[in-house]
Amino acid sequence: MKHTPTIRAELDRYIQQEGLSIAQFGQLAGMNRGIVSAIVTGNKSMSVNQLDLITEAMGLPEGHFYDLFIENYIIDHPPNMRRIEPFLFRCAELDKLDAIRRVVGAIMDNLLYSPKLFEIAEELLSQGRHSAALLLYEGVAEAEKYQHSERLAVCQYRIFTIQIGDDQSRNLKAAILFEPYVERLDEIDQLDALKDLANVYRSLRKWDKVGEMARQMRGKAEIQYSFVHNEKRKDGTPEKKTRGPLFGYIAYADLLCASVCEARGDYPQALQYTYAYADLDWVKEDDDDTKHWINLFSQWAEGNAYVYKLLSGEINLLNEYVEYIAVTSAANENEKLSKLLNVIIAANQFSIDVDDILKRFETIIATFSQQPSSDDMYTQQVIPDYIAWFGYELGYYYLHRGKYIDGFKYLMNAMVKSHIINNETYFINCMGLFVRFQAHAVPETKAEYFNLIERVWENNVQKNGAFSHRG
Repeated sequence: MKHTPTIRAELDRYIQQEGLSIAQFGQLAGMNRGIVSAIVTGNKSMSVNQLDLITEAMGLPEGHFYDLFIENYIIDHPPNMRRIEPFLFRCAELDKLDAIRRVVGAIMDNLLYSPKLFEIAEELLSQGRHSAALLLYEGVAEAEKYQHSERLAVCQYRIFTIQIGDDQSRNLKAAILFEPYVERLDEIDQLDALKDLANVYRSLRKWDKVGEMARQMRGKAEIQYSFVHNEKRKDGTPEKKTRGPLFGYIAYADLLCASVCEARGDYPQALQYTYAYADLDWVKEDDDDTKHWINLFSQWAEGNAYVYKLLSGEINLLNEYVEYIAVTSAANENEKLSKLLNVIIAANQFSIDVDDILKRFETIIATFSQQPSSDDMYTQQVIPDYIAWFGYELGYYYLHRGKYIDGFKYLMNAMVKSHIINNETYFINCMGLFVRFQAHAVPETKAEYFNLIERVWENNVQKNGAFSHRG
């Protein structure tokens, strides 16, 4: 039988080795002599705070005894949340994720501990300790996987939002795994969840799913909006608050539906949805926040109406649209990107010379690779997609006009960004465009291209494994 060492034995050995008395070590550690004596004799367990003091006094690195702490005081012991909770927070501070994983595995056989672990996960999430929180959410979700509880659904929602990142293939998997849990969420949380899912699917260009999420969000938001403003309801606000104003989910659903129509080339129908979210006279609230959001939707509608008309062939509106960009784009960097992307798409679609426009906005264009950080799902997912798309369209524009240096520069940037976000469609499109114009690439550009292709191949082999050769 394997003998598990104890922190008590390690402490006793150290005290004897250093020739210290209990009192001297207690003074060194800043602890009461009686407490140290009780720990050494095994008559008292210890807290993680006491363990940290002992570890520091022994000259050992922080967290040195955490694995032993789990062995001595958590595994094969009745779970004591007064000991476990501070230990989990301390592990999160030190990024001791394996220790958290072991604790969760040791106590989650009993569903009675789910509420407390969920509460700890929520606090860790609010502190920005996402990796630690994720382990707790996953533990609670695994323990409750056969329960049709709202807490299970919230855990799955948190897991989804934490896991969303640069890798679009992982994002797709996370969205698919989370989607079935939306209906189990609180009715208010469902709106934010559907909006987040829609934005992830939008970045993945899964337009059927974007439309589906938008329609569900609109229907649920209309019900909630009617409920809030029902005269029979004494309280004028729902028990829980959405991240944005309630009417905004209805309007945003129309905006999403317009983007679906745009992707399918149905610009007249996209215009109809745009006119719908521009007309918000039905909104009953009149506070400053409501006016702010109504103004935003009005601005988005104005810009998108230009775009859908442009892409329908009304190229005479291009200069008017550019002046609109110049006047309105100063407030929001993200809006500049999407608006100038529309200019390049129209230029490529209808073979329009927009060199003067690109020159006018060259300072803005040069900053597009610097993606802003944000917890907002749109900024996290849609903007990186736009950056890659913009690079491809700009590369296409310059290459087709014989401006090969600029063309290859933006094309290579688009390839790198497409690889980072793991967007295979964009990456393949960039490869095809490079191959078409490779005769015009200088040796350095060709070397850069093939080096990138080799790195992508090596990363893919490491991630997915190489195909074995069979005789």
